[in-house]
Amino acid sequence: MKLVIISGRSGSGKSTALNLLEDEGFYCIDNLPVVLIPQVVSYMQDSTAREHNQVAICVDARNASQDLSQLVALLQNKPDNLDMELLFLDADNERLIKRFSETRRRHPLSNKHTALTEAIINERKILEPIANIATLTIDTSSMNLHELRTLIKTRVLEKSGSGISILFQSFGFKQGIPVDADMVYDIRILPNPHWDPNLRALTGQNQPVIDFLAQQAEVNEMFSDIQQYLHKWLPLFEHNNRSYITVAIGCTGGQHRSVYMAERLGKHFAASYENVQVRHRELHRQKI
Repeated sequence: MKLVIISGRSGSGKSTALNLLEDEGFYCIDNLPVVLIPQVVSYMQDSTAREHNQVAICVDARNASQDLSQLVALLQNKPDNLDMELLFLDADNERLIKRFSETRRRHPLSNKHTALTEAIINERKILEPIANIATLTIDTSSMNLHELRTLIKTRVLEKSGSGISILFQSFGFKQGIPVDADMVYDIRILPNPHWDPNLRALTGQNQPVIDFLAQQAEVNEMFSDIQQYLHKWLPLFEHNNRSYITVAIGCTGGQHRSVYMAERLGKHFAASYENVQVRHRELHRQKI
């Protein structure tokens, strides 16, 4: 049985994630009290309900303040026949405010005494215990609905086997460090193709930029150091039951060096791990 628990702040994409899983054949339950999750799992594993072998449950701030001990125990001591993941979605405060303003929806925690901004901040505090035990956190600040659906599909639904899933994500420090990153590498010290007029408009996915960076000794040394570190420590993350790792590679603008390095690392580790994805935050953001 596969169980996906979805949580996160309102406006971060929980409904999109739940709808995607429903489209993929999951039995979906929205806004279920936390204390009932173990009972639902027990029922779904019963022989009379085995047609529901894929279940998704959405938990929001209205019921997340309940006792989480049973949920934590279920994650830490899950039965061998239960494939369980806790997906936490979030976005920066400004983006959430903009989304609510555009849709004119009322935030579930806002009222005549609580403004929208205050409700968004309070919701993060309420959900912090769940965020701390999530197996996968996704920052949807720079994503549209299509990108979010694609990312969940590739990271959660298309994940093969039980091995760790690795995401190499490029980003630009000018736009901030990804909040969902597990490891962050700063490669701004490497030679920058931006200063070559012939390369400035290109990205780290274009061959002229690839050729330029591949010829730089510092770039190759940085790649060697990063891949050696990951080869040494990823098995220990996996041994400690980590299902997902997001490795963020940052340069100044997120266009050349970080894109090149993320692509190169992704190809390298795809030879050793089943579940490897590459995402370029700033390149995706330009498409929105």
